[in-house]
Amino acid sequence: MATMTAGSAKAAGMTKDEKFVIFASSLGTVFEWYDFYLYATLAPFFAALFFPPGNDTAALLSAFATYAAGFLVRPFGAIIFGRIGDLVGRKYTFLVTIVVMGGATFLVGLLPTFASIGWTAPVLLVTLRLAQGLALGGEYGGAATYVAEHSRPDERGYTTSYIQTTATLGFFLALVVIGLCRTYMDAKAFSEWGWRIPFLVSVILLGVSVWIRLRLNESPIFAQMKEEGKGSKAPLTESFLHYPNNKYVLLALLGATAGQGVVWYTGQFYALFFLTITLKLDYISAYSLIAISLVIGTPFFIVFGWLSDRIGRLKIILAGCLIAAVTYFPLFQGLTHYVNPDLEAFATKNPITVTADQSTCNFHIFVGPWSNFTQCDRAQDFLTKSGLSFKTVNAPGSKSVDMTLGTTKVEGWDNAKWTAALKSAGYSATADKAKVNWFMAELILIIMVIYVTMVYGPIAAFLVEMFPTKIRYTSMSLPYHIGNGWFGGMLPLLATAIVAASGDIYAGLWYPIGVAVLTLVVGLIFLKDTKGVDITTSSGVSIQRT
Repeated sequence: MATMTAGSAKAAGMTKDEKFVIFASSLGTVFEWYDFYLYATLAPFFAALFFPPGNDTAALLSAFATYAAGFLVRPFGAIIFGRIGDLVGRKYTFLVTIVVMGGATFLVGLLPTFASIGWTAPVLLVTLRLAQGLALGGEYGGAATYVAEHSRPDERGYTTSYIQTTATLGFFLALVVIGLCRTYMDAKAFSEWGWRIPFLVSVILLGVSVWIRLRLNESPIFAQMKEEGKGSKAPLTESFLHYPNNKYVLLALLGATAGQGVVWYTGQFYALFFLTITLKLDYISAYSLIAISLVIGTPFFIVFGWLSDRIGRLKIILAGCLIAAVTYFPLFQGLTHYVNPDLEAFATKNPITVTADQSTCNFHIFVGPWSNFTQCDRAQDFLTKSGLSFKTVNAPGSKSVDMTLGTTKVEGWDNAKWTAALKSAGYSATADKAKVNWFMAELILIIMVIYVTMVYGPIAAFLVEMFPTKIRYTSMSLPYHIGNGWFGGMLPLLATAIVAASGDIYAGLWYPIGVAVLTLVVGLIFLKDTKGVDITTSSGVSIQRT
């Protein structure tokens, strides 16, 4: 395949080489996101497979903590593989990342469960999630940089937006494969062995990805830089210890990727968990709703990437953060109203109060063998997993945990008694599908995916344009993966813990709203747009506001 320099192609349409670069880079990245998000999609289900029984919310938090582990390690993958990518090359680095990701995913499908080997099972699961996170930390920056360095300057937002579709398409593919397994297998078979199928088939996707990527040439801009001897000998030092590049890395995180990360994970994963865990909608219906919203919303990644080539990247990203922060509460309240109106009516008719010594009520995030669950914790767990909000009244010194349900008081924590009290008051443990307003529920989910496309569509071009070629892979990867891996990836875990501790099923939304507002403020004050920047130069660019 012939190489090309940025801006050398004629303006009328992409060349065959450009199209192949986008296709090959995007397809491999889709498969890698599919691998990574299989566990994320099944996290609530894995709670029963890989963690001890006895406390559903504790097991769920453990599953989410394992889910988060893959995200927490992503910045370290960005450092490791970013350095290799800036020293050796873009192509070979993301060949390695996809092999690591595919191998770890395949091995998850072979893992024994907690019932078979006890705590060794979650330890092995966490280890493989860490391998996945390291690989993904190197994948995205490589793919985005590779495509951007093949792109013409006035189409960089458009071409890199195809890379931006890959995370959502990978999530969609995971939903489809898992949904097919659950549709054509009974619940017992899926629980016993069927859940392994989506992980095991990833080895086929790995083979296809490696074959395609082997046909790619190195980025022309990187190749020219290496030929001229202008590459960095210490990309980590130059990226994070040299001023002003280290300042730009911090601003990229706080002024762009942190808000983008929480909007992405709220509009897709947290929405899915809210439907299934809080609103009690069955998995297939929830998967279908989310999948449809992804299909309808995905083209808007391209739309906003294209638009960023005309009006700029930053204003679109910050507008998405602003609109999301303002509307998340009414949107999620709307989901409750349209998906499970019986739950909404029950909560309105039967306000719940828990009376306990609050010094015995703990805030659990990372759960494991060291965790001690009190009666208050178990009571909060019970109501949280029921999708019900409650208020907690402090009773210092009290040994009893009591529930007031409407005008009925139930003394002492007892699962059976509290379950019976809810049932006698008219509570249903599942959403009535006959009462779901499918159109309005879908519309709300589509709106949230549109927010995702606003913040995510232009972000690759924005980050690529912030940093010089010799340290671009390293410099852009770290803020991206801290923003998405830490701020975004921690969202389900932190939001679930906040809901359990506060007693408000919507309280978890304060986390993404707060981060989105932080990004909006930092971005408006300290950053300016990067559209039109020449990325072929070896020096950095001034992206800070004057």
